[in-house]
Amino acid sequence: MDLSGPRWKKGKDGKDFLALAAANPMSVIVAELNASFISSKPVAILSGPGGGAILGVEPKQAVILNRAAFGHAVEIAAAQKHWFQLSPEEVFYLCHVLNCIRVESRDKKQMSDKQLWNHFRSMSESFPEMYKAYSHLRFKNWVILSYRHHPALVHSEFAVVVVPEGAAFGNRCGRMEVWSDLLCALRASGSVAKTLLVLTISSGSCELSSPDCLEQLVVHERTITRWIPQQRREQRSEASRDEANREELISKKESVEFNLWGVILGFSVLSSLLYAEERRWRGIRLITAAYVVGFIQQSTNPVIKFLREKFLSGLLAKTMIAMADYDCGKL
Repeated sequence: MDLSGPRWKKGKDGKDFLALAAANPMSVIVAELNASFISSKPVAILSGPGGGAILGVEPKQAVILNRAAFGHAVEIAAAQKHWFQLSPEEVFYLCHVLNCIRVESRDKKQMSDKQLWNHFRSMSESFPEMYKAYSHLRFKNWVILSYRHHPALVHSEFAVVVVPEGAAFGNRCGRMEVWSDLLCALRASGSVAKTLLVLTISSGSCELSSPDCLEQLVVHERTITRWIPQQRREQRSEASRDEANREELISKKESVEFNLWGVILGFSVLSSLLYAEERRWRGIRLITAAYVVGFIQQSTNPVIKFLREKFLSGLLAKTMIAMADYDCGKL
């Protein structure tokens, strides 16, 4: 599976929503929601067992709540307000972190953060680690579950697995510790074109009895993908291809330079050998000519003396000078 980045959805004009998302970052939308809710603090009423809460807002607030991707709209007949069903993690995030809503029990009693924490823990024992994972991703402006922006604009990128780790989580620990769990999660995420994101929540020595433990819980992120050698070799990115081409050109240039210097060195050695051989034979001829000239000059034979005086003196002198002045060339 080769994930090249977010897969943006397309509008009716065929263009994707990347530009729209860039012009309206999720951090700005959440800030608008907080500013809109902070003065009125709409009330969320706890739902039945296993549920979160239902929140009633004004029409303008409903638009912002939908843009921020909190909850989903619920149709209620003859209702003046817009109602949204929120998950337990969304309720606690809006109440505890953004502090922009109030939460009431079904008997109309307002609940504090600690009461709300204990209520959600009683509904689900895995609430502490699930909420920590939710808030961790929300702080990074991700839309749960793992959307880069609003789900109407972009497909989700990650399949998230939350793994608690520590004595405080009891028997909920131990997930993803065997290869079969990891392979099943990889296969499931790969079949829907998602990257597997494992969030390990480490508790250390803290207790989970109050929201104060959230400061001590530590989140470790790990993305896990299958390594397919054939795809990695053939489906390289453009950047890696450019880098490989650049390295190949440099290698060829170095090879040409090396070959050029090799040719120059070869000619130098050959010239030296030829020069040495020529110099050796010139020395032999020079010594022989000097011996012959000396023999003729010192001879007392009348015939040699006559030839020396009439013919050989000029010829031998010219030959000796020419041999001594021989230019072997430049190496």
